[in-house]
Amino acid sequence: MKVLVAVKRVIDYNVKIRVKPDNSDVDLTNVKMAMNPFCEIAVEEAVRLKEKGVATEVVVVTVGPKAAQEQLRTALALGADRAIHVETDERVESLGAAKAMAKVVEQESPQLVILGKQAIDSDNNQTGQMLAALTGMSQGTFASEVTVNGDKLQVIREIDGGLQTVELALPAVVTTDLRLNEPRYAKLPDIMKAKKKPLDVTTPADLGVEVASRVKLLKVEPPAERQGGVKVGSVDELVDKLKNEAKVI
Repeated sequence: MKVLVAVKRVIDYNVKIRVKPDNSDVDLTNVKMAMNPFCEIAVEEAVRLKEKGVATEVVVVTVGPKAAQEQLRTALALGADRAIHVETDERVESLGAAKAMAKVVEQESPQLVILGKQAIDSDNNQTGQMLAALTGMSQGTFASEVTVNGDKLQVIREIDGGLQTVELALPAVVTTDLRLNEPRYAKLPDIMKAKKKPLDVTTPADLGVEVASRVKLLKVEPPAERQGGVKVGSVDELVDKLKNEAKVI
């Protein structure tokens, strides 16, 4: 079984986000970048399937700028066998990424595609579902447990009411939730070995797709600072503040 895993380069989750002075975008100057945490879970799950003997090859792919090769090398150090970089300097939205991924799926013919359920920058939770629609593959989203049984895939997924178990026919697309696994850390010897693993570079034009964003970014603002709370002496005072100051009633 070949497993294809999508990863994305995002701002490290420990970094405090800054907005540019002109409010045109997020300031990325000297900001630490990392692999999206949900993508780390996806890579870990694929590597575990390989360690169990279920998967024979793990291929990681990303759509993004040249600097995103750093995250591909990280995935290779974590246990992936090879990487594919769809290089573009465009601002890639969910649909563009899904279209590029669909072409890679067409070329690679994986039996299983694993993605993080969402990226912590755009937070859209769309690419996996779009990819499944474009490729016609079955899908299991928000997976907290994945089990391969022959040509079937059992996915326990997290829903509002608790857990739901679905059985999918392979090939399939799976998006990972937080409780699926705990990603490992890359060891120094594996980081060195990753430098020699194959990393193929292509472009959206080579794949015959257009990834330019159809969404226009108008303005970026930091959230308003929260005001300190106050104590009230009576219910009447509370109602008065809710009505005249907060204006919620």
